[in-house]
Amino acid sequence: MPKSKKLPKDVIDHWPEVFKDVDISVVPVQYLHSVRIFFKDGKVWDIDVNKTKQTKGIKTIEKAMEELFFEYEDSIQNIDFRLDTAKVKADIQGRTRHFMKRRK
Repeated sequence: MPKSKKLPKDVIDHWPEVFKDVDISVVPVQYLHSVRIFFKDGKVWDIDVNKTKQTKGIKTIEKAMEELFFEYEDSIQNIDFRLDTAKVKADIQGRTRHFMKRRK
């Protein structure tokens, strides 16, 4: 069975009532703020996903990141996906309100 993937403490602290019980296996690009890639040789690349989304679009980012991860797979030590917690929270609250109105 896969190991539980809890969110980082700083993310949980943003909205603990919801985020404390969330396990992550996949994060949609629309909820990423940035990506930090740590290489085995000590290099670190920061990708500003928000800025790139505005100019290139989500599909372009998904394809570019997939290609990048495949190309550098053997050189990458760790990848840090940074969530746009404000967007996640706003979307969840909006969808919850919409759902609750429909249930009445």
